[in-house]
Amino acid sequence: MAHEVRAVVSEAKGSPVSVETISVPDPGPGEVLVAVQACGVCHTDLHYREGAINDEFPFLLGHEAAGVIESVGPDVTTHAPGDFVVLNWRAVCGTCRSCRRGQPWYCFDTHNATQAMTLGGSPLSPALGIGAFAEKTLVAAGQATKVDARARPEAAGLLGCGVMAGLGAAMITGEVGPGDSVAVFGCGGVGDAAIAGARLAGAATVIAVDLDAGKLDLATGFGATHTVDASAVDPVEAIRELTGGNGADVCIEAVGHPEVMTQAFYARDLAGTLVQVGVPAPDMRIDLPMIDFFGRGGRLKPSWYGDCLPSRDFPMLIDLYLQGRLDLDRFVSETIAFDDVEEAFARMQRGEVLRSVVVL
Repeated sequence: MAHEVRAVVSEAKGSPVSVETISVPDPGPGEVLVAVQACGVCHTDLHYREGAINDEFPFLLGHEAAGVIESVGPDVTTHAPGDFVVLNWRAVCGTCRSCRRGQPWYCFDTHNATQAMTLGGSPLSPALGIGAFAEKTLVAAGQATKVDARARPEAAGLLGCGVMAGLGAAMITGEVGPGDSVAVFGCGGVGDAAIAGARLAGAATVIAVDLDAGKLDLATGFGATHTVDASAVDPVEAIRELTGGNGADVCIEAVGHPEVMTQAFYARDLAGTLVQVGVPAPDMRIDLPMIDFFGRGGRLKPSWYGDCLPSRDFPMLIDLYLQGRLDLDRFVSETIAFDDVEEAFARMQRGEVLRSVVVL
């Protein structure tokens, strides 16, 4: 039996989103039906609306979500109705070459639901294979990670994308350890999550870098020990001054811009690590002297989804949240309704919010 539900749909490139009634099928083999409780408004959803990812319109937007499983497919044994879950876009296959070599966080054949959700009989393209700006959504069972039901859905759902990307950039990709110095370039939601992750990992010095004084103020609330206003000073020199003239052990680029990545490259200590988690535009390029690449040593590491493994990392991070050690609530700037998503995109572009969260 199909379920008729309200959802936020992007029907044409660059056009405002609209709230429509869509059809969601009952789960088939390997699928679960999730009643969505909260879903964050992420830059990726805006990229879909702008046609910057692909042109497979219409899109069912939303992917950073938490909710409760309503029903499961006939062969699903890992989940049950009533489970509180965080949705993720990395449902690992377990059999690809990356999974076989023990690196499932790089899985090259992640799973999505096979049945289509539809609008007026036409298939919808769910954002990141999820489509959670909807009262109900259909996903692969591996895209729903069970976590402690005491967590607030508005906060828990943010692990589904941006907050996990930032936490993982520091804790997993960057391998930040006790006593390390860390510089985070860009203090939006992902950057602030990287700051929080660096503090969780035991970093002694966490330097927040941004052009916006307001964002730098927010960064201190997530654990930054120092701030650098890159509109007023050279951030590379400022970071060196704050690290005994050496540079940071780990620099995290959370903007996705060649100039910022170059600054992060030179702000590292010798043999330090540069993590790029900011998503660049397809036409962006970097230009570094090869002698500097060779001579500075260390590691340059892109971070995909914070290199997380949802089944391992989501429950652990929710436990830290419930213990009061990870303040996910601080990332929630506002809660909104379906009808407010378009204006939330505008506030996000103006840099007025860390996360607007749709609550159902």
